[in-house]
Amino acid sequence: MSVSTAEKEESTPARKRGNWINDWRPENPAFWRSKGRKIAWKNLGISVVAEHLGFNVWTLMSIVVVGLDEVGYSFGVGQQLWLLILPNLIGALLRVPYTFAVPRFGGRGWTTTSVCLLLIPCAMLAAAVTAENTPYWFFLLTAAAMGVGGGNFSSSMTNISFFFPEHRKGLALGLNAAGGNIGVAVSQLLVPFVMHLGAGVNLSYAALMWMPVIILTGACSWRYMNSLTAAKPDNGSYREAVRSRHTPVMALLYVGTFGSFIGFSFAFPSLIEIAFSDFSSFMGIAFIGALIGSVARPLGGWFSDRIGGARITMWNFLGLAAGTVGVLAGTHLDSFAVFFGPFVLLFVLTGIGNGSTYRMIPPVFVREAEQRAARTGEDLETAHRAAKRRSGAVIGVVGAVGAFGGVLINLVFKFSLQATGTLTPALLSVFALFLVCAAMTWWHYIRTDVPRTERARAAGV
Repeated sequence: MSVSTAEKEESTPARKRGNWINDWRPENPAFWRSKGRKIAWKNLGISVVAEHLGFNVWTLMSIVVVGLDEVGYSFGVGQQLWLLILPNLIGALLRVPYTFAVPRFGGRGWTTTSVCLLLIPCAMLAAAVTAENTPYWFFLLTAAAMGVGGGNFSSSMTNISFFFPEHRKGLALGLNAAGGNIGVAVSQLLVPFVMHLGAGVNLSYAALMWMPVIILTGACSWRYMNSLTAAKPDNGSYREAVRSRHTPVMALLYVGTFGSFIGFSFAFPSLIEIAFSDFSSFMGIAFIGALIGSVARPLGGWFSDRIGGARITMWNFLGLAAGTVGVLAGTHLDSFAVFFGPFVLLFVLTGIGNGSTYRMIPPVFVREAEQRAARTGEDLETAHRAAKRRSGAVIGVVGAVGAFGGVLINLVFKFSLQATGTLTPALLSVFALFLVCAAMTWWHYIRTDVPRTERARAAGV
């Protein structure tokens, strides 16, 4: 009788209050099979679309700016550069408060709000390019407003991290992130085509094309998504997470993966034109890099679930270093094929690294919580719930630093070209970054001197 009662309790459906779920136990196999899996994948599906739209809007200005001359806005190179940098900077800054918004307002409420906020930069861009004599400061304001799209990533990843059990989290976070990252490639592919529909260049179409989809996604988010009471913050959880010795390490690793991905995505078309002007026609397929990198991201989570996040991350950075040598060889040999092939490999590996790096975060904080529980006598289940909240906070911090990495990557390319007229100093700097990241991963999570239990947790095995 007692066994039947226990089994019944384990498989009890998630208790809901409106769209809030009060009882969420994804680590319980019976609960996950009976109800949890369906709810989690439903929320993930909508989250992917919402995050995808965020990346669509975030990268809009980098595509529109090349057509401003054709509609009568002749901004200088420095002015255009600020229009490209501002969305990245604001998006990076917003990632931390966006992470905090999920526990405050719930995943459903904040996903709906963050999606609807994307209508603002779209409306501003449409107004800026259709009105006559729009001042430069308004374009700057519009570019800054596009940063809200960059903030969506952290809130989306934090929200989804609460829905899935540990052994499924790598794949889930990888799919969620890939759905967002691929928005860069989709914008690079579709927006130029839509802008040239009809006669002449219609830059307003670049903004208007997303607005119906944004409205529909906001409505679906409000109607079908859920919020978890388990995602509510405990006192000081964010402060404790930021103080952790793992946070700066994971932030650096994410600069090496996502920072490189977003930096390369913005720079790739320009680098082709600058380094191989005879092959400038290939700029039209530059979206392939961002596309492949986005698709590869879930593989990082999938491999990490099976092999270990730290191991995949370390070997991935060594592969990135080798790929950078290949790109450098292409520039020195003046061979577009040698340049293009390794650069595509860089996109693949940054995508895999994005997934594996994020997969490392939850196990690290679970281990810290278990060690604290062993010392203080704290209930283990309570400690695990707190660890999930702390890892969610770190996801926001790491995501913000990674986005700043994209700015730094582009600045390195800019300074290299201005100082020497070549990409060599920039590529050597990137090569050094990848080696440092590989060494940091080995030192903190793989080397034999690291305690075995901590090493196993960090590796995700």
